[in-house]
Amino acid sequence: MKQLIECVPNFSEGRNLEIIKQITDVIEKSEGVKLLDVDPGFSTNRTVVTFVGAPDAVINTAFQVIKKAQELIDMRQHHGDHPRFGATDVCPLVPVANISMEETAEYARKLAKMVGEELKIPIYCYENAAFEEKRRNLANCRRGEYEGLKEKLLNPEWKPDFGPAEFNDSVAKSGATAISARDFLIAVNFNLNTTSTRRANAIAFDVREMGRPKREGNPITGKIMKDENGNNIMIPGTLKGTKAIGWFIEEYGIAQVSMNITNTSETPLHIAFEEVRKKAEERGIRVSGTEIVGLVPKKSLMDAGFYFLKKQQRSLGIDEKEVMKIAVKSMGLDDLKPFDPAEKVIEYLLEKEQSSKKLMDMTCSGFANETASESPAPGGGSISAYMGALGAALGAMVANLSSHKPGWDERWEEFSDYAVKGQKLKDELIWLVDEDTHSFNLIMNAMGMPKGNDEEKTARKKAMEEATKYAIEIPFRTVQRAYEVFDLCQAMIEKGNPNSVTDAGVGVLCAKAAVIGAYLNVRINAAGLEDKTFAENMVAKAKDYVEKATDRERELMLKVENIIG
Repeated sequence: MKQLIECVPNFSEGRNLEIIKQITDVIEKSEGVKLLDVDPGFSTNRTVVTFVGAPDAVINTAFQVIKKAQELIDMRQHHGDHPRFGATDVCPLVPVANISMEETAEYARKLAKMVGEELKIPIYCYENAAFEEKRRNLANCRRGEYEGLKEKLLNPEWKPDFGPAEFNDSVAKSGATAISARDFLIAVNFNLNTTSTRRANAIAFDVREMGRPKREGNPITGKIMKDENGNNIMIPGTLKGTKAIGWFIEEYGIAQVSMNITNTSETPLHIAFEEVRKKAEERGIRVSGTEIVGLVPKKSLMDAGFYFLKKQQRSLGIDEKEVMKIAVKSMGLDDLKPFDPAEKVIEYLLEKEQSSKKLMDMTCSGFANETASESPAPGGGSISAYMGALGAALGAMVANLSSHKPGWDERWEEFSDYAVKGQKLKDELIWLVDEDTHSFNLIMNAMGMPKGNDEEKTARKKAMEEATKYAIEIPFRTVQRAYEVFDLCQAMIEKGNPNSVTDAGVGVLCAKAAVIGAYLNVRINAAGLEDKTFAENMVAKAKDYVEKATDRERELMLKVENIIG
C-alpha cells in the first residue's frame, strides 16, 4: 500500500503574498505531491504550508521550497510576533499512512543532510529526528532566535547537525532551519454550552498535559507554589501530548476548549473528546460538539468510529463510510457547520485529486453495460473478483444481522469479528476487480512497445514476460481470497441467524464461481508465458483450490438444504 507523509514547513514571511506564491508554486509544480493548505499570518509574519505525498517526492520538494525561501527571504529584515531563527524556520515531516515514525525520522535526517550540505544552511534536527535528547525540544534548538544565532553557532554544544557552524553572509540571510519527524498534530475545538471563558479554561487546565499551577490554600486564588529553582509547581492534566486553553468565540456565541493534540498515539482524538466531555460534566457543562481545524488523518476518525461502535456493542464489520458517519455523529463534528470527510480527511483529498476512473466507482448497471460493451476489459477476471466480493459481502451481512439479533446480545463481539473479516475480504476483492483490468492493460502496453531493433525487441520481450506474470498472479490472488469466503459463509451457515442461511448459501455459490472463474484466467494467461516452470506451478496450485472449492460448495449447500428443510 502507498506510503504517505505530510510536510508542514513554516516560512518567515506572512505579509508579502507574491513571495508566498513563489514558494507554493514550487510545490504545485512538483510531481508526486499535493499542496493542501497555505496559512499566512500578518502579525506573526509567518506562513504555514501543508503538502503531502510519497516520502521521496516530499523530501525532494521540501528541499526545493527551502532553496526558494533561501533565495527570497532575508532574515536580516524580518520582524514578527512568532519565535523564529530562519527563512524556513521549521520543516517537520509527519507519517500519514503505511509508514512508521522511525522511517519518517530517517527521511527527515536525509532531508536535513541534503539542505545542510548543498544549501549551506545550519540545520538542527529535533523531536523524533533529534540525535541527542536536549535537541528533541524545538524551543531549545531555537532559543535565542535569529538575533542570537551568531553566538549560538560559536558554542560547540550547539554546533548544527548539518551545514555550516559559522555566521557567514549566506547564513546571515537564510538563518537556520529546524527539521523533524513528529506525530500528526490535530487542532481541535470542543464546543461548550456556556459562554464562560473562565470555565472553559478550567476544563482545559483539567485535561492538558501541563495542567495548572499548584496553589497554597484556595486552588483558584491561592499563592502559586514554587520549587527550589523558582519554577511553578504544576498539577499535571489527564491527557498526555496535549496543549489546551479556553476561549469565547463571538462568531458562534459559545466558549470552547481549544486543543492541540501533539501526540495522537498517546491521546487519540476520541479519547480527548471523552475526557473533555467528562471534565465538563463534572462542572455542570455539556460538550455540544467538536470542530476540527484543518485536516485530519483517516485513522483518527476510523479509530473513533470503532471506539463508539464498541461502546454501543455494535458490529465493527461495516463499510468505511458508515464508520466515518458514526465518528462524525458521536463527536458532533457537524455541530457548527457541515462536516464532509471528503474535504477534511487527508487520504480522501488525495484520492479525489489523483484517482482515475475505476470500475468499482460505477453504478451496478454502468458496470454491467461496460462489461457488455465491445471493450475487452473488464473481462472474466474482474467479474470473478466481483463475484468473490459479493460472496464476502453476503457473509459479512449475515454476521452483522446475527450480531444485532434480539436475544443474542452477548454474542455481538463474536459476530463482529466475523463481519470485520468479511469486510476485509470484500475490500481486497473489490481492489482485485480493477487490478485485474490493470494487469490486462499492462500486457497491452507491453505489446505496443517498439520492436525495430534487437535492443527494443529484448526490452519488449522482458516487459511482456513481467506483465504476463503479473496477469497470472492477480487472478491467482483472487482464487485465494475467494476461497477464504467459504470459511466465513460456513461459520454463518452453522452459527449465524438461521433466517439468513440462504444469504450465506448464495455467498458460497459466489465464492465457487469466483474461484473457478479466476482459475480459468490463470490458465489462459499462463499459456503465453515463457517461464514454463512458473506457469505450471501457478496453474497446479490454482487447480487445487478449484477441487477444494467444488467439495466445499457441495458440502455447504447440503447444510443449507437441511436447515431450510
